[in-house]
Amino acid sequence: MSLNALLGGLLLTELRQGLGVTWKYFFHRKFTVRYPEEKTPLSPRFRGLHALRRYENGEERCIACKLCEAVCPALAITIESERREDGSRRTTRYEIDLFKCIYCGFCEESCPVDSIVETSVCEYHFENRKDSVVTKPQLLALGDLLEQDIAAAKAADAPYR
Repeated sequence: MSLNALLGGLLLTELRQGLGVTWKYFFHRKFTVRYPEEKTPLSPRFRGLHALRRYENGEERCIACKLCEAVCPALAITIESERREDGSRRTTRYEIDLFKCIYCGFCEESCPVDSIVETSVCEYHFENRKDSVVTKPQLLALGDLLEQDIAAAKAADAPYR
């Protein structure tokens, strides 16, 4: 044990530093957010509820490559697909179990066509356990509803990609 460590322990320098920080902020004005009425700003990179996007012509973007399912560390995504008449693949089943999801963003990063995104929606709840599994129609509806917000967040994040 060094002499500096011994003296620091005897003189309680770490404790004094901690008390100094406490006294520094003790008399400052308190910062309080009255939650439902007031909201704090969210980063454009915030990861909330998932959504599936569509192209401008209304066709879903997901090409059923299953990369998001493969990269998900929590195994929260389930995808089933089939070939269409024109030879392209599309999903028949796309489900995300939000209780399993850790909101890491790997699914969004791995998607080659920007189909799956995580929105800024952070205020949602479930009444039943089965409601935690979000299906393809629900994901597409959420994507349709929030497309402008999603596009704005993508544009704000573009310089960092």
